[in-house]
Amino acid sequence: MVTVEQVQAALQGVVDANTGKDLVTGKSARNIRVDGGTVTLDVELGYPAKTQLEPMRRQVEAVLGAIAGVTTVKAAVTSRVVPHSAQGGVKLIPGVKNIIAVASGKGGVGKSTTAVNLALALAAEGAQVGVLDADIYGPSQPMMLGITGRPETKDNKSFEPMEGHGLQANSIGFLIDVDQPMVWRGPMATGAMEQLFRDTRWRDLDYLIVDMPPGTGDIQLTLAQKIPVTGAVIVTTPQDIALIDARKGLRMFQKVGVPILGIVENMSTHICSNCGHEEHIFGAGGAERMSKELGIEVLGHLPLDIRIREQTDSGNPTVVADPDGPVADIYRAIARRVAVKIADLQKDMTSKFPNIVVQKNT
Repeated sequence: MVTVEQVQAALQGVVDANTGKDLVTGKSARNIRVDGGTVTLDVELGYPAKTQLEPMRRQVEAVLGAIAGVTTVKAAVTSRVVPHSAQGGVKLIPGVKNIIAVASGKGGVGKSTTAVNLALALAAEGAQVGVLDADIYGPSQPMMLGITGRPETKDNKSFEPMEGHGLQANSIGFLIDVDQPMVWRGPMATGAMEQLFRDTRWRDLDYLIVDMPPGTGDIQLTLAQKIPVTGAVIVTTPQDIALIDARKGLRMFQKVGVPILGIVENMSTHICSNCGHEEHIFGAGGAERMSKELGIEVLGHLPLDIRIREQTDSGNPTVVADPDGPVADIYRAIARRVAVKIADLQKDMTSKFPNIVVQKNT
């Protein structure tokens, strides 16, 4: 007779390639039931996994079907993203489960391109995703997402997010003319950034990707201290001068208790559009050296490819313009790794706690 213990032992041999954990250790296998020769169970993955669900189901059914006495296996494989705690107990923003800051120490390293493709890759795996363009002085996301127009307001107090390629988005770029410079001092810029965060009516987002401005100034510090950031992704190039500044951005988040999810090395190699020759024009191994020095994972390496620039400038970033191409595969792998690392963080339990009301007896 088949037992639950036999099923659990077999499931310990099923390793989720994205987490490196078996389904029992990772607590993904749930509600195991055995009725004669029929085994039913639920497998819940803690990250968006649209492309992973069917392969996982087939693997589970094959492993359990090999147990002597098992005639039928019914495995329901799903994914669910939950809110995770932010730095210093900062309260979550309504409608947003997790906030991912995509940052760099300096401009020109491809941070905005990485942010929008990361968002699109998460959405492609089934997540509800938004993008907040926090670069008040140089907003890029309206062009990258191909969105024009102004956000609507239904109550004259808050913004409805704009939409592009299935993403919810907001940016100061939607509120000003494209040629208008933002000649604002720090307090005005940080105030505008906070308003975009809190006064946008985000709709049930699993992840809000924040395209940070470069550097470690007022806006970055305000976000790190007042906005509930789940984790940060640092974008750099292999060049030593970029790595110096990337370290500064990384240290800033560490000082305020924001987990660093990993490093993305952009423009890692240049691929000639004529002959296909690959060359490390900005140096090689920079992200790996930074990883070893600081103990931070390298999430992936992206090439300096003219098509990435052309696709992003046209409002159709790589993940939607060439979803089956090799660069989109890299972005999806990075996004999956980011989501897995968030799933391993401490969950936010504030919604589970009852409200305590003290009433005065009369």
